[in-house]
Amino acid sequence: MINFKEDKELNIINHSCAHLMAQAVKHLYPKALFWVGPVIEEGFYYDIDLGEDVIHEEDLINIEKEMKKISKDGKRIVREEISKEEALERFKDDPYKIDLINRMDEDNTVISCYTQGDFTDLCRGPHVDTVKELKYFKLVKFSGAYWKGDSNNKMLQRIYGVCFKNEEDLNEYLEMMEEAKKRDHKKLGRDLDLFMISEYGPGFPFWLPKGMILRNELENFWYKEHTKEGYEFIKTPTMLNRDLWELSGHWHNYKDNMYTSTIDDVDFAIKPMNCPGGMLVYKNSLHSYRDLPIRCGELGLVHRHEASGALNGLFRVRCFTQDDAHIFMREDQMESEIIKLIEFIDRIYSIFKLPYTIELSTRPEEKYIGDIETWNRAEKILEDACHKAGRDCKVNPGDGAFYGPKLDFHVTDSLGREWQCGTIQLDMNLPLRFDLTYVDSYGEKKRPIMLHRVIFGSVERFIGILIEHFAGAFPLWLAPVQVNVIPVNNQYHLDYADLLKKKFEEDGIRVELDSRDEKLGYKMRESVVKKIPYTLVIGQKEVDEEMISYRKYGSEETITVSYEEFLNLLNREIDEKELLVK
Repeated sequence: MINFKEDKELNIINHSCAHLMAQAVKHLYPKALFWVGPVIEEGFYYDIDLGEDVIHEEDLINIEKEMKKISKDGKRIVREEISKEEALERFKDDPYKIDLINRMDEDNTVISCYTQGDFTDLCRGPHVDTVKELKYFKLVKFSGAYWKGDSNNKMLQRIYGVCFKNEEDLNEYLEMMEEAKKRDHKKLGRDLDLFMISEYGPGFPFWLPKGMILRNELENFWYKEHTKEGYEFIKTPTMLNRDLWELSGHWHNYKDNMYTSTIDDVDFAIKPMNCPGGMLVYKNSLHSYRDLPIRCGELGLVHRHEASGALNGLFRVRCFTQDDAHIFMREDQMESEIIKLIEFIDRIYSIFKLPYTIELSTRPEEKYIGDIETWNRAEKILEDACHKAGRDCKVNPGDGAFYGPKLDFHVTDSLGREWQCGTIQLDMNLPLRFDLTYVDSYGEKKRPIMLHRVIFGSVERFIGILIEHFAGAFPLWLAPVQVNVIPVNNQYHLDYADLLKKKFEEDGIRVELDSRDEKLGYKMRESVVKKIPYTLVIGQKEVDEEMISYRKYGSEETITVSYEEFLNLLNREIDEKELLVK
């Protein structure tokens, strides 16, 4: 998947195209004012104040036409450096630019502007030499966006676009975008009756019966695999006293993202993370060096305040379940535990056919706890363990958690898009803050080392990723409905179809019987639309011979077998967790 922000050449082209779009908008809407127009991972956008005008779908076409007209004129893009005083004078009638200029600290700051024809805007650059280089672009969507992301401010209109060096790359990208639309987990979530979002709880998903089957299967898989790896399981409270969050550092470093309340005149907070509760569980008992490592897992529901404009289906929510685990270990166990964990994560992702890359996120510039020497040591341990596990890792400076460095796992889905899911965080600080100890072989108290880790990251978000990765056509073991039984004629074939349904239920297969008074072709098409892995058609031949005729999702071939043969096929596919990535 292309990252426009990281690709240097595409970054410059898209930054320049943002200005081209702004110039076209200014031609069509002379009173338009502009906030910012950055390059993002998916292309570029510009936030625009159009006054009373509102952008509609057809307006994007008109803006594109004007952009092409400007591009053909071939005006040069000229950089100019001016003083802060000059900038304030030049943009005196534009409150958005005045705000940007006033946020620049030094009065003697040199401010750069870029001009193309009749359009000038503040910008650091760089840009292409002429607008003639900006030929292959597309405006892809529009939305509302609060000025500065603050819901107390005015709602601006945000237009998104992409720009490429050639037509072939643009068309290829647009085709991929169309495929991504078909796979949109919000749309498929509705179509497949998996989850819903209510206006009464923005950012708080409701799980529907079929979605709960999918979720439960995923969580049962999680428990089973962790049991194999020697994990124990706990459940910690959702709301805990402010004193705990002050002790952990969350109250100081994370309070703006936490939901708080008062109980009996005491401040409480709903947990945004499971870690402090996990440490209280560890501290509840005395531990010997022989007990370590202790691997403690929790599917814990956490709540975090997210801006309303950032909410996005299951990808960005305000409550979600972290597949958390905390590993308490001796210092001599650190490397082997991290290696073991990397191999465990590799096995889980391979089951879903999700390739991945690893990123080492180091100490933040500000808002971190502990001393720099400890951080440096922790970062080296993670990097060395990663290499000894046979994996490469890219350094991501300054993006560690406030309590320790981490390895972030970025999975790649079937469309080539990257998603940050798994994390291994090495923490030498919180055990000290919580005074966690174990008794060593000499009978002395020592401080354990702690790993925080997730594999899915968020159960909700991981399900959203899987919906799009599989385009809603889940592997048999995850599918909410595994078999759909359709009698050709209810008068003659329903009894046998109903008998088959009961046998499947007894054998642990998730089955539906479609006995509606509809045409066979309609019911079969709907079974495909619902992406049910196996559709059985029961006619007179199947009744007379006590056989089953099935069609697998994605195939036009109809196969006739006995019930026992079909059941064995299903069980083998479930046990082996076979995948069909469409």
